[in-house]
This record gives sequence, C-alpha cells and structure tokens, in this order.
Amino acid sequence: MSEITRLLIHGASGRMGQALLRLAAERQDLRVVAAYSRSQPAQRVIDGVPHFAVSELNGAPEFDVAIDFSLPDGFDPVLALCAQRGKALVSGTTGLSSAQNTAINDAAARIAVVWAANYSLGVAVLTELVRRAAAALPGWDCDVIEAHHTRKLDAPSGTALHLGAAAAIGRGDEPHYASLRAGDIVGEHTVQFAAAGERLELIHRASNRDIFARGALEAALRVAHQAPGRYGLAELMFPNL
Repeated sequence: MSEITRLLIHGASGRMGQALLRLAAERQDLRVVAAYSRSQPAQRVIDGVPHFAVSELNGAPEFDVAIDFSLPDGFDPVLALCAQRGKALVSGTTGLSSAQNTAINDAAARIAVVWAANYSLGVAVLTELVRRAAAALPGWDCDVIEAHHTRKLDAPSGTALHLGAAAAIGRGDEPHYASLRAGDIVGEHTVQFAAAGERLELIHRASNRDIFARGALEAALRVAHQAPGRYGLAELMFPNL
C-alpha cells in the first residue's frame, strides 16, 4: 500500500466538514488525524477521529495537508499554522478579504496552497471551457446564470463570480449575472454566449453535495507533497487540459 496522506480538517462541524469526514473514512489513501470546529466538541473522539476546538489549533498533531471549509474570521489561524509547519492547504472558504487573499499569495512562497470557490471537478473543466469560449467569441454577449437553494444568501454565488472572472480573462470585460434562489437546488451554473442568430450555453448541474467534498479530498491528495505555490484546481487535477 502506498503512503497514507494525513489530513487535518478545519471547519469539521459544517456541512462540508461532515461530508469530508464521512468520505475520507471510506478511503484507504487518506487518514484524518484531527478535526477542528469553532466550539468545544461534546466528544473528543468520534469514529476514531480526534476532535478539537479551533482555539486548540496550535497544538495540532502532525499532518500532511489541511482542508479548510470555515468562515473568513476563522481562516487566518489555519493558514498561519500551515505556513509555520510547511504543510499544504486546501481551502474552500469564501468571502475572504483582499488582505486574506494577499496572505494566501505570501504563504504560497513557502507552502502549496489550493483555493477554489467550487471543488466540483466538472466546474474545474467548465472554467477552462468558459475562458476559451470567451476568447474565441469576444464580440458576443456573455451572461452567467446561477441557481441555488433558498438558504444560500450570497448572490451571485462564488462559483458564478469565478466563472465570470474566467470569461473576463478571455474577453477583457465582465459578463452580466443573474441569480435564482428556489427550493433545494444544490447548484446550477450556466454561462451563455449570444450573438445574432445563435447562442452557446455551457452548463453544470450539481445534484449531490458530496461532489464538492470528493473534489477537495482529491485536491488534498495531489497537493500534499507539491512544491510551494498557489495552485488552481483545474491545473492540479487536469494538468493537460
């Protein structure tokens, strides 16, 4: 058996954190050595995984890569821990400030860092397709339409903004955005290019939230022993795309 990659999960009590714990337990190549939540855990060990409060982060056991799905105000300590120990970080925490994004870039001089608004492997491919289509169709109208469940507060979604940024790279200006909040929609994103007489649509639909956790686990496995740098999900997962 190949060497097992040791994971630290930051934001373990959230929806993504719970999915990461459940799915990591099914794999033979990953082992969660510590799980951190904002509040003090009711149990210290759950299903063989030690649980801690984020206030105890500095005493974390040895790990190879941390996966962070928390809140902006909890992001700085886990980035600092990884930088201090020279360990890789995979983060999906959205709403980071410009100062925090600068801190990621600074840390990337010492450690491998992956940050993505969406860890779906399909969205990683979609992002590259959007960039290429926008470059090929510079005079066409471009719109990003996204739909999510009613509990999602931010609009446009972080993924929609990410796709819009990819389109802007290709065409030089920002697309228009439209958002829908309805029912229990997990996540749907459409990037539409339109001109007189024709329309091109690039669409991704998520029907199960586990896809995001699986993508983050795959990213963690691949980046754990990479050289320092800031890695995009697509370049990490699909280097020949």
